[in-house]
Amino acid sequence: MPASATSPDAPNVCEACQKPANLRCPTCMKLNLPESHFCTQDCFKANWGTHKAKHRAAAGAAQQFNPWPNYNYTGKMRPVYPLSQTRTVPDDIAKPDYAKDGKPYSELAVRGSTKIDVLTKEEQEKMRIIGRIGREVLNEGRKAIKAGVTTDEIDRIVHEATLARGAYPSPLNYHNYPKSCCISVNEVICHGIPDQYVIQDGDLVNLDVSCYKDGFHSDLNETVLVGNVDEAARKLVKTTRECLDKAIAMVKPGTLYRDLGNTIQKCAQAQGFSVVRSYCGHGINSLFHGAPSVPHYAKNKAVGVMKAGHTFTIEPMISEGTWHDDQWPDGWTVVTRDGKRSAQFEETLLVTETGVEILTKDFE
Repeated sequence: MPASATSPDAPNVCEACQKPANLRCPTCMKLNLPESHFCTQDCFKANWGTHKAKHRAAAGAAQQFNPWPNYNYTGKMRPVYPLSQTRTVPDDIAKPDYAKDGKPYSELAVRGSTKIDVLTKEEQEKMRIIGRIGREVLNEGRKAIKAGVTTDEIDRIVHEATLARGAYPSPLNYHNYPKSCCISVNEVICHGIPDQYVIQDGDLVNLDVSCYKDGFHSDLNETVLVGNVDEAARKLVKTTRECLDKAIAMVKPGTLYRDLGNTIQKCAQAQGFSVVRSYCGHGINSLFHGAPSVPHYAKNKAVGVMKAGHTFTIEPMISEGTWHDDQWPDGWTVVTRDGKRSAQFEETLLVTETGVEILTKDFE
């Protein structure tokens, strides 16, 4: 579908590349959507896969609803239903044990255990491969996070990028979770379910991606600044990444897992922020979630000492206001109790003989 021309001197920028633009999307014009501009037909065609999500969102707006209109929401975010149909995974892609009925039997079998697996060299290499896949998939989803795109569209991109690499999206049907990734916006701390919410200019959007292949999982997330974000939010996101980086710098044989929280909380509180306590980092390997538990707050009682061959995540959730959280009636979406914003970053890590290897490190 070709774009339509507007006045050649219109002060507009291309939705795809930010260059001066004077072409408009004809479908947006018919639907009376906010103007979208493109510099060339080639840019319009190249961005069509992402741009058309705006059309689908507009077409479905009349059928959208809030499933819990009487719930006492803490902030401005609301669920935007209906959810899209559950995405399918081809038969030739290996699946974790919970893919059919939602029950992670291998995890349930060791529930309560504090034994931390030490991976063999072969297992570590499998973790490197799935870590790289997870990073590639997250980067694909990150590119699509823009104002005007639905969180469900981001989930579609993540799902397809995962399958394209022969992997399974670990969140899908884990304890019956309905989507292939988690997307948490503004006051949503974690486990946000992708739906028909249209990302807005100024939003903080956390994308949490997990992948499974050849018997092993990886897990990582990032918080993305969308458009014109205020300085307070930029400070929150910057501090959250610093909290993670300072904790990663501590990782080496002999470090107590409980000590990571002391460093994270000190970093967050120095900037006036709080550390969410209800959710923590975790061991990850053939199990999506296992030992050790890695709390992000100070004076915790986490069990375990780091040894070469351990693989786990650190994923601090840092909030503008209180560290207390609430959960929506969907049983997943976790929000700040005071409605203020929260940010998060996560990496999957391998303890080496001399320190740490970030298995999900960004290569872009």
